[in-house]
Amino acid sequence: MPDRAAPDRAAPERPAAGRTGSERAVPAAGAAGLRLSRRGFAVIGVLLAGLLGTVCWLVYFSSVLGVRVVSVSGTAVLTPAQVLAAARIPLGGPLERLDTGAVRARVLSALPRVAQVRVSTDLPHTVRLRITERVAVAAVRGSDGRFTLVDPTGVRFATVPAAPAGVPVVELALSAAGKGALADFPETALVDGAVQIAKALPPRVAKDTGVVIVHSYDDMELQLAGGATVLWGSPERDARKAVVLAALLKQNARTYNVTAPDDPALRS
Repeated sequence: MPDRAAPDRAAPERPAAGRTGSERAVPAAGAAGLRLSRRGFAVIGVLLAGLLGTVCWLVYFSSVLGVRVVSVSGTAVLTPAQVLAAARIPLGGPLERLDTGAVRARVLSALPRVAQVRVSTDLPHTVRLRITERVAVAAVRGSDGRFTLVDPTGVRFATVPAAPAGVPVVELALSAAGKGALADFPETALVDGAVQIAKALPPRVAKDTGVVIVHSYDDMELQLAGGATVLWGSPERDARKAVVLAALLKQNARTYNVTAPDDPALRS
């Protein structure tokens, strides 16, 4: 009998080159890992947003970092209590929401004696006010006997019953010529000219100057503490006159004349 052909048997399937059976059994994890990373970033973003919101609320809206202490420094004539009353800083309000510009404006408006005020904040609870007071270069005697203090910029910042020690007093004692020229040189201009003279004086001379007497715009004089008189003339060339006067005062005299500073004179 003819031989029957043996049935064909399928050859066992071989794994593809580069892959093993174990590799076929392990599911791909890349997509799942990516999905977890995105969820993780989302969670972290929510947490950070919540944290940022909490910090903003604590700093700008709660009383946790509120104003509890207001310190004042730099005062000489004024008292800290006067500065605090003018500043009107509400205690308990959020420190970082304090309008420091408004505080500064309130102090300058309420206290003319203050030339400058620096407002700063210091976490967690402190506001600091650094005051610079005006310094008088002249005290203008009024008709009521009181004295108006004037600083180097010409600002009249206080009226007091007595002139401070070492500050020249400005007095109007108008001559006939001075009264006749009031249309051209009113009293305010005459006082301003005398203040200009007082400001030009060297510190030692200013301290020894008791009174600046105004007879007219071109006729002003200084009365020194020792009894001597300085004939000054007009406020013009005041810086040059001050230098010349300081040199003349090294000599003893009753009258010093610097009306013409290039040709000064003195009389014993």
